[in-house]
Amino acid sequence: MNQIFINTDGGSRGNPGPAAIGVVIADLSENIIHTFKQAIGIATNNEAEYRAIIEALKILKSSSAVNMDEFEAVVCRLDSMLVVEQVSGNWKIKQPHIAKFNLEIHQLIKELDLPISFTHIPREQNKLADKLVNEALDEAKN
Repeated sequence: MNQIFINTDGGSRGNPGPAAIGVVIADLSENIIHTFKQAIGIATNNEAEYRAIIEALKILKSSSAVNMDEFEAVVCRLDSMLVVEQVSGNWKIKQPHIAKFNLEIHQLIKELDLPISFTHIPREQNKLADKLVNEALDEAKN
């Protein structure tokens, strides 16, 4: 099965504080297809993690940078166990605004009409997405 991999990360300096997201999209051979970084204003770490997934799915849905006709499944890899388990429906979401992010993610999944899974990875395996977050934060500060 030809899969596409999305590594996302979100971070906040202050929690809440200045926040940013990073997205890395790669093919089965780990060739990077697309990267994205953006400062998102003031947010918590969890809010940033959710917003990174939303942005990644929007990129898949609408970007000419990724030809989704080539892929049969999407694997989203995050270093946030909390977000992976919440998005997968295994853990409760207590905050209403986080529940709205979760609903938006599931709506985007429906629109993409592909099998999409979420998996937790160690932070060391998410270095590029993390680097993008920190670059966006540093650029926003300057």
